[in-house]
This record gives sequence, C-alpha cells and structure tokens, in this order.
Amino acid sequence: MPLLLTAIGLLMVGGLAALCLSRDSRRATIAGAGTAIGGCLIGFVQALAALGGGSLATLRWPWSVPYGSFFVQVDAVSAFFLVTIFAVCGLAAVYGIGYMRSFRERRSSGPPWFFFNLLVAGMALVVMARNGVLFLMAWEIMSLASFFLVTLEDEREEVRRAGWTYLVATHIGTAFLLALFVLLGRDSGSLDFDGFITASGVAHPSANLLFILALVGFGTKGGIMPLHVWLPEAHPAAPSHVSAIMSGVMIKTGIYGLLRTLTFLGPPPAWWGYLLVGIGLISGVLGVLFALAQHDLKRLLAYHSVENIGIIVLGLGLGLLGLSWHSTPLAVLGFGGGLLHVLNHAVFKSLLFLGAGSVLHSTGTREIDGLGGLLKPMPWTGAVFLIGAAAISGLPPLNGFASEFLIYLGAFRGIQSLSSPQLPALLAAIAGLALIGGLAAACFTKAFGTVFLGEPRTEHAHHAHECGPAMRWPMVILAAACGLIGLLSPFVVMAMAPVIESACGLPAIAVERSIVLTKPALDAVVVAGMVAALLLLVLNWIRNRLLATRPVTRSVTWDCGYARPTARMQYTASSFAQPLIQVFHVFLRTRTLLKKPLSYFPSEASLATHTPDICEDKLYRPAFLGTAKALSRLRWLQHGRVQVYILYIAITLLALLVWRLG
Repeated sequence: MPLLLTAIGLLMVGGLAALCLSRDSRRATIAGAGTAIGGCLIGFVQALAALGGGSLATLRWPWSVPYGSFFVQVDAVSAFFLVTIFAVCGLAAVYGIGYMRSFRERRSSGPPWFFFNLLVAGMALVVMARNGVLFLMAWEIMSLASFFLVTLEDEREEVRRAGWTYLVATHIGTAFLLALFVLLGRDSGSLDFDGFITASGVAHPSANLLFILALVGFGTKGGIMPLHVWLPEAHPAAPSHVSAIMSGVMIKTGIYGLLRTLTFLGPPPAWWGYLLVGIGLISGVLGVLFALAQHDLKRLLAYHSVENIGIIVLGLGLGLLGLSWHSTPLAVLGFGGGLLHVLNHAVFKSLLFLGAGSVLHSTGTREIDGLGGLLKPMPWTGAVFLIGAAAISGLPPLNGFASEFLIYLGAFRGIQSLSSPQLPALLAAIAGLALIGGLAAACFTKAFGTVFLGEPRTEHAHHAHECGPAMRWPMVILAAACGLIGLLSPFVVMAMAPVIESACGLPAIAVERSIVLTKPALDAVVVAGMVAALLLLVLNWIRNRLLATRPVTRSVTWDCGYARPTARMQYTASSFAQPLIQVFHVFLRTRTLLKKPLSYFPSEASLATHTPDICEDKLYRPAFLGTAKALSRLRWLQHGRVQVYILYIAITLLALLVWRLG
C-alpha cells in the first residue's frame, strides 16, 4: 500500500514540476513524462504483486472531513483495475513523448503533462478509495483532468464543443453518484464503504433505487447507450495517447464503480440482470453499427468503445442472472468474461487509438477516405493496427476472442442447466454477441482496407512516413500483449479466480470449479490457433523457397486490361459500408448524397453518407433546446440591479427560515 500511494504521489509531484517548468517544453516533458513512466512502473509492479498475493491491503487515517476517514484499500478487484490502469498509462506516456513533440512549437508541454499525470493519479485513487467523499474527490480530479486534456486544442470550435459536451455529461453522472452516496450513508452515519455492506443474504432496503442511481451515474462515464453522447465527441478531440487511456481505462472506472456498488446491495433480483443484458445488447449492436457508418478514424474507434462496454455489461448482466437463478457456472463465466474483456479492451483499444494517432501524426488527417496505401510507408503501424483490428473483432487466438468465448460458454452452460422461461435472455445474448462480432469484423475490414491498402487517395497519404521509436514500441508491446493474453488465456483465466470471487461473492471453491471446467475448451482454441499460425508460417516458408530461384517483379494490379487505374477506382469507406448500413437504416437514419453516373463515360459520380447520432438528434438536442427556451422566459429576472439580486437572496433566506421553523 505505501508504494502504491508513493506512485500516486510521484505522479502528482511530477505533474506539478512539469507545470512549473512550462517555459521550457523540453524540461517539462522530462519531468512530466519521466514521473508518469516511473510512477506507473512502481504502481504496476505493486498492483501485480497485490493481485498475485491475494492479501488485502488497507490504510485508514482519521481526517477532519465529515462522514468517515481517509480510507484506501486494495483487494483483488482494485488490484486488477490498477494493473490495467498503470500498464496502459505507462505505455501511453512513452508514446506521448514522441506524439507531443509536434505540439511544442504551438504550446507549452507543461500543462498537458500536468493534467496527464493528474488523470492517472485520479484513476488510481478512484479504484483504491473506500470512502464516499474520497471517491467523489478522486472522481472529480479524474473528470476535470481529462476535460482539460480533451480541450488541449481549444482554438478549434469542434474541440470546444466536445469539451463542453463531456463536462456536462460527466457532471450529470456525478450528480447521480452524489445522490447514491448520500442514500448509502444515510443509515450507517458514515460514508466509509465497509459501513455500506449489508448482512450476508440481506438486500439493502433501497437496493432498487441505488442500483438505478449507480447504473446512470457510472454508466454515463462508461458510455452505455443512450448515455454515450460525450464519448464520440471527446475521444477524437483529445491527443491520441490521451484518447487511448480515456477509452482503454478511464471509461472502465464506470464498470469498476458499478461492480463495487453491487457488493453493497445484497442479493440481486433477476430484473437487474435482464436490464444489464438488454443495455449490453443495445450498446453493443448500435455501437458497432454507428462505428461502421463513420468516416473519421478516431470517431469510429470511439463508437467501438460503446460497443465493447456493451459486451462487458452483457457479461455482468449474465453474471447477475446467474446469481439470481443460483447458477454458479453462469455467474462465474459471466463475471469472468466481462472482467477479462475489461483487460482485453484496454489492450487492443489502446493499441488502435495509438495506431490512429500514428496515422494522424504522419498524414495530418483522420478522414478515412483521405488516406489509403499507408501499409508501404508505415509497415509497423499497419501491422500492429491489423493485430488490434483482429483482436477487437474477436478472432482467435487473440485476446478479444478469449473473453467473448467465456461469455458464450457461460450462456451455453446456462441453457444446458436452466428451465425454459430463463432461456430467451441467454439466447438473445448469444445471438447479439455473434451479430456484434460479425459487424465488428466488417467495420475493421473497412477501416484497415481503406486506410492501409490500395493506393494513396490524397496528398496527405502520399507523404506518409513511419513514426519514431517512442511512438512505435508502445504499439508493438500492446500488439504482443494481444497475442500473449490470447495464447495464455487458460492461465490468465485461472489467475483471475480471486478477482471473479471478489466480484460475484461466491465461495472460492465454486469459482475455481467452474473455471477449471472451461480449461479444456480454452486449451482447444489455443492449440487450434497455434496450429493455424504454424501452418501459415510453413506455407510462407514454402512460398519463399519456390520463389527464391525465380525473378520476382512488381506491376500494377490486373484490372481487365485497363492499365492506368486511379485511386478513385478504389472502394471508399462509404461505398464499402453502404450495403450493411442500408440493411440497418431503421436504426441509423443515414443521409445519402448520391450522384449517379449518367453515361458510359461520366465526368463525375460520387457517393457520400452522413450518419447522425440518433440519441443526440432525437433525445438530447430537443431536450436541451426545450430547456433553454423555457429558461429564457426567466431572463426578466436578470436586469443588472445588484440591490434587487440581494433582495432575492433575502426573500429566499426568509422563506427557508419560515419553512424550517414551521
């Protein structure tokens, strides 16, 4: 515990040092990035030791803040999230050294590194806090630090809009969390978490209300539908290494908060699980559909965060159903698949955002249709992006498949052991997860093919170049982690037994028994994946041997005798995705601008699509415009006379006094 607090302290001191050295960008970068890397390394090692040791580390100090003490604790769930936070943030800090170099001519490096370190420290403290006041303080530090990083390039109007959208959304969520902790502490007289826990087998008297407050408050940060609208705005606006940690780990603090709250509320009723399964399916399917329709590479990845949060929530929903129906395999595999997907999504989504940042850093554009042919000038970025794309699509033997496979396996085990009335939710989970995987594969075929294959479409792509070592090696490490976690998934799942036990509250022996039953299936998948990889290597070796004695030359792609193809003859992102988008038009409401060819030799023809976010267009924008219109009718109260404003205050205080005395 002391070393974890030392890591957090080092991050904060290094951030302050970077802020004080703002006039010298080079020294500010050394101070900020150096302490970020050092703090994350210390924190990662200690969190990994806590996760492996299984011991409970606690520190409680009295303080003058009402309702409890300065109370921090690291159990298996906290250690699991800390490992993810420190690993991803440390690699993002290394990447940021190279990525932020181009910003030095326009702005100082001090403030960005200060807020970066503050964000990492805030996230670590969130998962360690065991007092409501401390938790909300850390939550606010995390939210405000990420806001200032999102608005780093605030000279751009779209960045300012994204920042304000994020700030409003995060504080609406915080308002629900404030109500949650007030209600939790009302009966215990303290906001320390150990006072919230009810007796074994007894539900909290306000459990249903508290569950809804937690779902909205933490779901807003996590980005579940329809509370996700800040996410596709903020992630593209932030620097790419910040986008990586916001998508990879920051939104997972919402998952952590929901999991932690569930431990306070007692046995879950079945409708909690049904609700989470429904939200997970809606977020997963609609998230990947909206991603498929995007033309901005980082915005596409942001919608995939909504999709993958949906998969995690789906797993947690199945776990709650397993607890409610007393089905131990369903509970263990549901929670296990959801928690493993927290780790896996952190790895491959961080990799993909760093890859998108490399593309943006090299070409100056995130527009997918303005790219193409980048695999030749950027082979490292192209290779690691392809690995990340395969992992997020759930293809074996990479890590994304392992966590989704656990959720599939849990649902199938539930179907085998449960009665007919309970089957529809399990069948819906299986069908929905399969649909999400298929659409994700189509989306990343579009993204990778349009960005990295073919010929350059614009001058941006013509002048592309590979990124430097500081940006390259974090991506290589994350790509290697995608493969290693997938190949070692039987051992990773076994090592996660204490985390699953702590999350679902089942006895250790029952958890281990359910996990052991999954090992043969995971072993078979790993062996099949290794055999397939070995077969590819052998075929590649045979091909190279056969071509070794023959002349190998390059030529243009054969295209029916036409020898002068242009980049305009390639698929665009719009044209590739259009058939699928048309199938789901009822959900997407895509607007299509089509100029059809009017002759055999047309001078022009084009297809362009725009897909607005239906939640923003149909729900939030009308609601906020209506609120603004209603409040505008009160402008007569604001007339600039200070003495009248004082009269308002006096009347309000008098009314409160009369009410109190009454």
